[in-house]
Order: sequence, then C-alpha cells, then structure tokens
Amino acid sequence: MAEKSRVLVIGSTGSIGKFIVEASVKFGHPTFALVRESSLSDPAKANIAEGFKSLGVNLLYGDVNDQESLLTAIKQVDVVISAVAQQQVAIQDRIVAAIKAAGNIKRFLPSEFGNDADHHHAVEPAKTVYATKAKIRRLVEAEGIPYTHVVSNAFSGYHLSNLSQLGATAPPRDKVVIFGDGNAKVVFNTEDDIGTYTIKAIDDPRTLNKIMYIRPPANTISMNELVSLWERKIGKTLERVYVPEEEVLKNIQEAAFPQNVILAVLHSVFVKGDQANFEIKPSFGVEASKLYPDVKYTTVDQYMDQFI
Repeated sequence: MAEKSRVLVIGSTGSIGKFIVEASVKFGHPTFALVRESSLSDPAKANIAEGFKSLGVNLLYGDVNDQESLLTAIKQVDVVISAVAQQQVAIQDRIVAAIKAAGNIKRFLPSEFGNDADHHHAVEPAKTVYATKAKIRRLVEAEGIPYTHVVSNAFSGYHLSNLSQLGATAPPRDKVVIFGDGNAKVVFNTEDDIGTYTIKAIDDPRTLNKIMYIRPPANTISMNELVSLWERKIGKTLERVYVPEEEVLKNIQEAAFPQNVILAVLHSVFVKGDQANFEIKPSFGVEASKLYPDVKYTTVDQYMDQFI
C-alpha cells in the first residue's frame, strides 16, 4: 500500500482547522499542526492543542510571519492545508513563497472554506474579501504549485444553529428574519464533513488543480424550505419577516466593521444565491459528494434534530 501523505495544517486551532486535523488523523495521515506559541495563552486553543497531542499530531511551533519556522515545517510534509482566519488570507503569499522555496510539496490547499472567490455577485466590503482570496488563487497558479481550492459554502455550526439570525444563540421559535425573497439556494455543511471531504481530496488526481465544491443535493436548500423544515420539526408556524434587497444594501452601507462584512456576505449568499447559482463545469471544478459517494454526510434535516 502506498504511504499516506504527510499533512501540515496551518491555522490548525481555528474554527475549521481543528476539524481538518482530526480528519487527517482519522484517515491515517501523519499529521502536523503549525501552532503559534502565543496563541496557547488562550485556554480554548491550548485545549485544542492538547487534544491534538493525544491524537498523535506533531505540534510544530511557528508562525506564518516567521519564514524560517514556516519553511522548516513545510519541508517535513507532502501536503500543506491553510485554514488561516479571514484577516490572514492576504499573507498566505508567505506560505506560497515558503512552498516554492521548499520544493517538495505535492499539493497546497489555500484557506478558502466559504464561498467561491471566482463566482459571486458580492458588494463591498465582501467583494474585497473575495478579491483577496482570488489574488492568492492566481498567485498559486502563476507559481505552478499543485493545488486544490475547497469551497465548503455555509458552516452548519454557524448558520443552522440559529437559522442565520444575527445575534441569536438558538433557532427561532416565534419569528424569523429572511433576507430577500427566501428562494435563493444555500448550501449547508457540517464542519466534520468539510474536514472529511478536504482530506479525501488531497491525494486524489481528480481534484488536482481544480476547485472542489462541497455541494451535496440534500444540503442545498432555500431559506424558505429551511424554515418550513424547522416548522414541521417543532410543530409551529413562524412569523416570516422578509427584508428586501434594497434594505439589505442600505444596512450594509450604514453598518460599521465587521458587521458590514457579515451583512455583505449574507447578501451574497441569501439574496444573490452565490453558493448554488452556477454550474460546476469540469473545466474548473468537481463536486465532493459525487466524487466520494461513500461519505455519509450529515443532512440539514438530520442536523436540525438536535435543536428540537
């Protein structure tokens, strides 16, 4: 049997990084996590790092801003997965430079894990966020580094746990606010499943130099359909308050950072339908649930049961 690729996860203690690390271990890959020593002063991140150790993950202390530690880490592996936070996306050019200098990496997955940077109708300030991701894509391509871009769409843990109600901590039981007409299709995936599909892709020739979209049919659902599903589960009809696009755009312009970014992303997803309003063509992309029918992903229906 071929040896499993050695995997380095950068941004390993973040909201999606830890799930990628766990999936990598689960599938038998020698797994390395780049950890900033300063971040371990945060008890939550320290606990995640301790959990990694118990799984047999190799903790490497370093930082994207420290080229020497970055290069040392990259030289020990075959695959680099970046799961850095949104505010660090731009400095991934340092990861690209280190990969180029190391010369041993057979696949790089930049920090995407959200909406597609090349297919969207986002307004500012989200437009600039996506442009930054796209700039990293173009740099990776220009440098000739083998890549896979993972477009995971909406995180279930973030959106389904409160039906995308800003500031709410649980799904609503009386009133729900819906951006636009509620008919745009949105794709919800659990963080566990995103980690699984990401690791499945790293050695797959079908995902080489492609965008891999995680767009399972059962999880591609409109807000109206999602609310109806929730109503059936709790046996109650919710008051639906629709916010027209003009009002959403006005709210974006009037909001301060980071609220304006959040609203602009929600506009792109829930009003424009940017997660599912285009065809995935073989020239640029593949769809994860078709590539890996063996993965029993968690459906939106199943996920919502925990909140009843």
